[in-house]
Amino acid sequence: MPHNVPTLVLVYEPEKPCFDRLVADGYPKESAIEISSYLAQSTDLKPEFGRLAEACEKRGLAFKPVELDDASVMLAKADPATTLVWTLTDGVAYFRGGAAPALARLNGLRTIGADDSLFALCQDKLRSGAVLGALGLPVPQAGLARNGAWLVEPPASPKGWFVKPNRLGAKIGIWPDSRIADLGHALELSRRVFAHYRDDVVVQPYVAGRNVRASFLGLEPETGVEALGIFFVDSGGDFQTMADSMALYGDTGQAARDAGTYAEPELEPVGSSQPAADRKIRAIVQRLIVGLGLRDVFSVDFRVEADDTIHLIEFEVCPGLPCFDFRDYCRRQWGMSLADAMARTAANRLLAPHGLAAR
Repeated sequence: MPHNVPTLVLVYEPEKPCFDRLVADGYPKESAIEISSYLAQSTDLKPEFGRLAEACEKRGLAFKPVELDDASVMLAKADPATTLVWTLTDGVAYFRGGAAPALARLNGLRTIGADDSLFALCQDKLRSGAVLGALGLPVPQAGLARNGAWLVEPPASPKGWFVKPNRLGAKIGIWPDSRIADLGHALELSRRVFAHYRDDVVVQPYVAGRNVRASFLGLEPETGVEALGIFFVDSGGDFQTMADSMALYGDTGQAARDAGTYAEPELEPVGSSQPAADRKIRAIVQRLIVGLGLRDVFSVDFRVEADDTIHLIEFEVCPGLPCFDFRDYCRRQWGMSLADAMARTAANRLLAPHGLAAR
């Protein structure tokens, strides 16, 4: 990496090294494929590295994509005065991307995104839910089960419960029967999840409503919640399964495109039909920014009921940048392609302190 040239370093964890590591650790191949598919944004963004380099060059930056396994050596040699680190993938259990912002901090390098403690917190749903609840935010209470035994019993729920892995995914239920009416089924699902993924399950009261994604990119350092893109995400089902997720991204998503079967969920601005819900979501996100430290780039998932009741489901510090919803956000909010939006965000942080405003 050239010295004295402002440089955006993008650290990413590819799918295959993760898959190989999981198989070597004894995971069934099918489970390893499913788990490593969460890194599909690395697969989807890699073909655009050339566009990112061009977009950065137009703004006076160099662009350096770095695989996670090479990051420790590379970041130790980077110049703190001219380097900005953007971590594409997170993870503390199956994935290791959360090490990248910590390595950046160790080497005195500036970063895009939240501090490294949140990279770990957002991946543990029980712990993150406890923190969000302590901040007074409307997150469903949760129980926790491991391989057929309760560690924390869930609260009563007349509408039933929703079961999801604690450290894999966020709002997805893995299987179509993840919405349940009796807690015995929850324990059965916990055994199934443990056998497939070696993970605990979070068991939350089922909350009604439509799925909402709030996306954020702080193109300018002072950008606030007015720049949130808040959309209903309608895929035709009540919740997303593992199969639904895999059909949208990575090699599976590309195969669906090639076969003509690829179908993106529909996006509808929440403010168009439920402006009060839109305002409530912006207020909640402001509390996350102030109380939790979200910044620069993130997403937050909600369930929104027809009467504007808001349920906060999860926050994500590494939103799927090449995913359909974030690309749509960049076009609608900033009038830019993903590559241009990323490059301008980086340039505004690297060059503005030196009096060279980004274009």
